[in-house]
Amino acid sequence: MIEEKEGINKKILLIVLISGCFLSTLNQTLLNVAFSDLMVIFNVSAATVQWLATGFLLVNGVLVPVTAFLMKRFTTRQLFISSMLFLFAGSMICGFAMNFGMLLTGRMIQAVGAGIIIPLMMSVIFYMYPAEKRGSVMGIIGFAIIFAPAIAPTLSGFLIEYVSWRWLFLGLAPFSLLVIVLSVKYLVNVSETSKAKLDIASVLLSTIGFGAVLFGFSTAGSRGWDDPVVLSSIMIGIVITALFCFRQIKSVDPLLNLSVFTYKMFTITTLINVLVTMIMYADLILLPIYLQTGRGFTALEAGLLLLPGAVINAFLSPVTGRMFDKYGAKPLFITGLIFIIISMWAVTDLSESTTYLFLMIRTIVLRIGLSFITMPLNTAGLNALPRHLGTHGSAVNNTVRQLAGAIGTAVVVTVYSTQAASYATTIENENSQISSDQVISLSSIFSSADAYQFMLIIAFAALVLTLFIPKKPKEKEVTIPIET
Repeated sequence: MIEEKEGINKKILLIVLISGCFLSTLNQTLLNVAFSDLMVIFNVSAATVQWLATGFLLVNGVLVPVTAFLMKRFTTRQLFISSMLFLFAGSMICGFAMNFGMLLTGRMIQAVGAGIIIPLMMSVIFYMYPAEKRGSVMGIIGFAIIFAPAIAPTLSGFLIEYVSWRWLFLGLAPFSLLVIVLSVKYLVNVSETSKAKLDIASVLLSTIGFGAVLFGFSTAGSRGWDDPVVLSSIMIGIVITALFCFRQIKSVDPLLNLSVFTYKMFTITTLINVLVTMIMYADLILLPIYLQTGRGFTALEAGLLLLPGAVINAFLSPVTGRMFDKYGAKPLFITGLIFIIISMWAVTDLSESTTYLFLMIRTIVLRIGLSFITMPLNTAGLNALPRHLGTHGSAVNNTVRQLAGAIGTAVVVTVYSTQAASYATTIENENSQISSDQVISLSSIFSSADAYQFMLIIAFAALVLTLFIPKKPKEKEVTIPIET
């Protein structure tokens, strides 16, 4: 175990891991305000361009379940360097893309690297630190994970407006190479490897099952929920995912050990994680749509509005990490969800006169709430598990987050799209003199408000779940090292 190894510099190890995680997260969120421009550049529709996000989630979603096996079979060093090489190669392909197909291919190669880095880092922290110190460490990691999306929209808006969209990808390349060099020099292995056998059947079931579910929900916004492709994808995905779960339960050496759900704290935090992730991902998509389509703000202005809240979120993360170690999960979750509920309620009546400053303050409130929840959720869930289930808990966490992000975004975008079409018809019928641009703007504003009403309900549901969390879970009792 890591505690038994001498000469490991945890600070340098953390810096290398956090640097890779920062680049991975930055890459994932950098395109949120760039889709409108990429549609024009490559002459593609909104339904097509959204595959830059959907494809990324698909690759992540089908890869994450395999990471538990990869972390048993390969060393920390091998996995981390490989993931950074995928990130570097994908960035270069995207940066020099001559058409949309090439851009999408590079984006999916980037996703391979991103799919490995975060669960790998979570598992390393699980091995390196005892339960009573993980909150503080995860808070520091949370700073990097949250600071990346904090600067991504503003950075993206600036590069698109004043430089070139290609630098959204080429700019990452030298930093990726630097992290690779640092990892070659400083990264060490923190757990023992074993000659684990890959369950090919489980890999196929998880890939097809999770992939079909993600594909169905991700395309529902553009195709509609009654589309045969959407319905069949979701149904096939659910059936195959159920078969995958049944196989894992029966397996002696499962690809993804679902016994983690026998721990009440892990199960409850996972459910809360699903709802909070749905809110977080949906807001990152919905707010820029409202700002740019409904109100006519530029990509840079939309990014600047999101910046203060995300920066505050990042700087609060280490603070809430220490608070978690001191007070436990429940007080932090309740506090955070109250802030989130207030922020959702504040935008349920958006209009043409809603001020830029009001939206900025509201976003700050949301981000304060998320800082009390995001990393403490992961820490509380993993702390509830014995050491030998750490890699599986991390893989389950990340798989659930990818599914929740894709499903939450799809559902909210569907609410938005359906309501926008309804409002457009109503507005045109009531005022035949109105221009098409005004119809698009007004319908976008009103439908955004409706979508936020749906997200408010999700926030209340998450708050109800926190009532089932023990006030001070006895984490130390379940984190006794178990040698494998």
